[in-house]
Amino acid sequence: MSLLDELQGLSSAEEFFTFLDVPFEPAVVHVARLHIMRRMGQYLRGSEVEGALSDAGDAALFALCREHLAQAHADFVASSPIEQRVFKVHKDAVAPRPEPSRPFVPLSALTGE
Repeated sequence: MSLLDELQGLSSAEEFFTFLDVPFEPAVVHVARLHIMRRMGQYLRGSEVEGALSDAGDAALFALCREHLAQAHADFVASSPIEQRVFKVHKDAVAPRPEPSRPFVPLSALTGE
């Protein structure tokens, strides 16, 4: 069974931490589990773009997954899920809002001319 097959069989964030032997703070994982896993995926996609995943064997892939999971966990130890803005709803919450368009009413419309 390949490493990717084993990872696909895991169902909780805690299982990922245990399998990859990454120490974690249960309170942080309890609050930010989805955010941590999503951030790990973002880091892995970044590695994929850099070509690190395509030629990696199981040992190198294990080390890369371990590193990215530890990095993702550290992100949420240092700040909150809202500050990290991993999900679109959090990004949209701070996006600048466009100025509402104010209709122009000419003075002549008010005077009846």
